[in-house]
Amino acid sequence: MQNFEYDIVELPAYRGVGLKWSGSYTEIGSLKNLITSMSTRVGELDYAINPDVQLGLSYHLRPDGFVHYSAYEVSEDQQLPDGMTEIYIPKMTYFLTHHKKDQDIGQTYQSISQWFKESNYEPFVEPGITYYDPLPIKHERYPKDHDSKQPHLDIFIPIITR
Repeated sequence: MQNFEYDIVELPAYRGVGLKWSGSYTEIGSLKNLITSMSTRVGELDYAINPDVQLGLSYHLRPDGFVHYSAYEVSEDQQLPDGMTEIYIPKMTYFLTHHKKDQDIGQTYQSISQWFKESNYEPFVEPGITYYDPLPIKHERYPKDHDSKQPHLDIFIPIITR
């Protein structure tokens, strides 16, 4: 766990608007297309709070895959463009780490899982909801200049104390 940098941060509640995907791990190619599509449609969001940061909000609600929102944070004035959906994220405390371009994303998530085993925190889960991953909710933030083959991004995992 050397060189593993992280913070514990609290983020206020916010509203996201974007495209929703639900699929299996074998359908991941269609998710990449949806993320690219959303990045080209950000101009439709007149009330985007930070149009240079694309959100990837993943919820592991299916045994064979997950539900993903590719979205941007928007104000309440934002109308829903065609085919888009909204998601409200409550105020929460997060584990935060930065994934750098030259790192392996699988290794980064392995380090996060290891951190949870050694910490006084556990991933937040909504009561009454079944999740299918040890890191059930993952919120990623991609800068505008990110490269999907060599991504650099911020990873936020909602947490609670044990």
